[in-house]
Amino acid sequence: MAQRYGGKYSPNPTGDPVDPGTQPMVMADTPTGAGMKSNLLFALPFLFIFKAFASPAYGLFVGLGTAGLLILAAWLTREGIKAQMEYDARKVARRPAIPRKLFAACLTGAALLLGTMGWQGNFLYPFLFGMLGAFLHIGAFGPDPLKGKGVEGVDQFQTDRVARAVDEGETYLAGMKDAILRANDGKLELRVDGFATLARGLFRTIEGDPGDLTAARKYLSIYLMGARDATVKFADVYARNRDPKARADYEALLGDLETNFAARTKALLNDSHTDLDVEIAVLRDRLKLEG
Repeated sequence: MAQRYGGKYSPNPTGDPVDPGTQPMVMADTPTGAGMKSNLLFALPFLFIFKAFASPAYGLFVGLGTAGLLILAAWLTREGIKAQMEYDARKVARRPAIPRKLFAACLTGAALLLGTMGWQGNFLYPFLFGMLGAFLHIGAFGPDPLKGKGVEGVDQFQTDRVARAVDEGETYLAGMKDAILRANDGKLELRVDGFATLARGLFRTIEGDPGDLTAARKYLSIYLMGARDATVKFADVYARNRDPKARADYEALLGDLETNFAARTKALLNDSHTDLDVEIAVLRDRLKLEG
């Protein structure tokens, strides 16, 4: 049987097999094709900018306006792709509040209509060109999710509570990832990414059964907030003096957090009501020491 690779620079250096019961769902990376196409959208406005500065006053304003609309459409498209990834990664998800990709398609069509008006006096052909651009945008990137996923028969109040708790947890994880970059240590960045993956496994478990939120609430708030604050303080200290003891203490803290999150995820997956929580006071004291 194939074994998971483990080595000095592996996120799992010991190479120990991963318990399938604790293996979290990982958010997929942006598809290469969609990522490349969304990046190309940011290059398109420059064609109109160059033409604008080579045109008289009327053409200048038309070209700059077209470029502005295209840049806004490109940004909305990229944000829409991110929202789609988060929606696909979750078992239970609400539709995005703002259909970013559809708005981007409309802006693309309006931009192309405005841009072609500069050299086409007849309104019909610019309108058709704009409609074609909007439909091609939808064909290339697809529409936004237009309805919730996995919410049939689920208490909407409970679902909203879980969604808010998960969003709060994602904010703390983003703060950890941003803070650890200041330490300029690639191995620690991998460790933080590994912990974020474990935490998101717990998020997905709670989304699958909103009733588990009460049992895991402290993990999504107190523990993650403490982990973020400890990461911020560690990164500031380590960036100044590269203290090996501070680094070892921070890695030990991450190890403790990973163990606790994996245990809680496994317990929830097994519908176990065994008390696996460590005392919050103990963890708070540990976070204060690391700070």
